[in-house]
Amino acid sequence: MATPHVLQTSPSAHPIPEDKFDLFQYAQMLRFGDVHFHLDPATQLQAIVAIHNTRLGPAFGGCRCVPYASTHDAIQDAMRLAQGMSYKNALARLPYGGGKAVLIRPPEIQDREAYFEAFGQFVENLGGRYITAVDSGTAVADMDYAARRTLHVLCTSRHRGGSGDPSPHTALGVRLGIQAAVTHKLKRSDLEGLQVAIQGAGHVGYYLAKELHALGARLSVCDINEKTVQRCGDEFNARIVPPEAIYDLPCQVFAPCALGGVINDHTLPRLQASIIAGAANNQLLQSRHGKILQEQGILYAPDYVINAGGAIRAVIEEETELKAKIENIYPTLMEIFQRAGDSHQATNEIADHMAEEILYGPPGEPTILIE
Repeated sequence: MATPHVLQTSPSAHPIPEDKFDLFQYAQMLRFGDVHFHLDPATQLQAIVAIHNTRLGPAFGGCRCVPYASTHDAIQDAMRLAQGMSYKNALARLPYGGGKAVLIRPPEIQDREAYFEAFGQFVENLGGRYITAVDSGTAVADMDYAARRTLHVLCTSRHRGGSGDPSPHTALGVRLGIQAAVTHKLKRSDLEGLQVAIQGAGHVGYYLAKELHALGARLSVCDINEKTVQRCGDEFNARIVPPEAIYDLPCQVFAPCALGGVINDHTLPRLQASIIAGAANNQLLQSRHGKILQEQGILYAPDYVINAGGAIRAVIEEETELKAKIENIYPTLMEIFQRAGDSHQATNEIADHMAEEILYGPPGEPTILIE
């Protein structure tokens, strides 16, 4: 289950202020796509589905159910996350486009089954253009409820024939990505004694801590949920730190594993890590923050590349293919790091260019389709 106790981004963690936000201009900037809205007063459902790109296949991406300060914040989050899913699926060589569902969670969901059944009907009404799955604030059981109304849902429970919780595979991919970053930046082939600060101890954060602890890393962990962070302390001998103190820790690797926008003008001067590599989506508040990281000598593993393991698990069942796809995260990141170093560009810029060539083709060339 994706923990409902996650580190929330502040209202400022969105790139365009509400008074300057124009939906169509933003859609054009991100090369959308379409955005769909659904309101179901009976269940309190307020849902947004952003479909960024379907050139490689139906749009696939998780369903996020968290509180938002405003509808404006929810729309921007859905659209940025959907773009990220297009890029993630492209670089993972999956035959899917990118989409995302965002549910503006009410203070209390009165009937969770009815709530997600209503969401499932919304997905069904989109006619297969969008396929949903778990994300922050949703669980495998929620996907089972949605599946009562639609077939366009993944990450249902195993007794229904689904793949279940993708968190362990997301964490596996992040661990491989950290190893790639450590090899490239620190010229090390092992993680023994490596200082890693993990922001967020929910399902992915927990499994990442488990992966890293097994390889000898020394962990510091924060979360607003005392129970989940204490679990990491007890099982992995992790140092527990207050959420706001995580940015100030001297460490080799900072691993954001909660919500996005945590690399911004306020946190950048505080970071004391050599590498940023974690599971959270949209870690950079704005693309320019990737350039600042490069100028400061901090190696950034683009989030939609390193955290692709869960998406891969959701759509691939055959174990040999699954293993190969997730393990390919390592060489993909190594290529991004090398190209960024050779061209003196930020790693997020290189990753974007690589994904866009797959989605749209080089300038003047036809779209490259993935079989």
